[in-house]
Amino acid sequence: MPEQPPTPPLVVALDGPSGSGKSTVARRVASALALRFLDTGAMYRAVTWRALDRGLDLADQDAVAEVARRAELRMGTDPATPTVSIDGADVTAAIRETRISEAVSAVATNLAVRSELVARQQAAIRAEPAGIVAEGRDITTVVAPEAPVRVLLTASGSARLARRARELHGSDDPEALAATTAQVHRRDARDSTVADFMQAADGVDVVDSSHLTLDETVAAVLALVAERTGAASGGPARPH
Repeated sequence: MPEQPPTPPLVVALDGPSGSGKSTVARRVASALALRFLDTGAMYRAVTWRALDRGLDLADQDAVAEVARRAELRMGTDPATPTVSIDGADVTAAIRETRISEAVSAVATNLAVRSELVARQQAAIRAEPAGIVAEGRDITTVVAPEAPVRVLLTASGSARLARRARELHGSDDPEALAATTAQVHRRDARDSTVADFMQAADGVDVVDSSHLTLDETVAAVLALVAERTGAASGGPARPH
């Protein structure tokens, strides 16, 4: 019998709005499938951190784009301990600070920055021979539109706000929700001008996690991986 061609690396593309849980779900899915993990939003956050560190005005799109083009950006893709460094500085924790969260949309909506980082994201995906779970805003439509598994992870507005409030403030009490609401709405509204992450494109599966636990959401995505890869190969998906 002729030799079977090698199985191509599995790419799982996962998009979603703020508070949908996509980062946590993507990491859990990657671990379950023994894949690598790429948080593309962290790349925009890192460029934001670097631009602010240099004292740049984020409204100066050319200067910020030059930061993105020149940056030595390294993404650690172990789902258990993902890391981010830029120009030799470990910014894994720093990019989660409130000042970065409030500023990152100015960078993420810079089309020249997006062009640069999309190219880097595509290169990072190609560089993983074992496969990868990539998450962000435009993975299913721009970064990896040919991925065999493409999922839009969504949730109701109230569920997303509660999750983000717990992430940022450790609580979803009224005060924490009030502090979170404006930030989430502002960022989603601005980011939606350059990426459609609220509606699934053709061929993209939707998982609504509004009433699902984290374990149930991960199981739903893994079931889609099994369905999509099994159908594509004529057999079962890889074990996990």
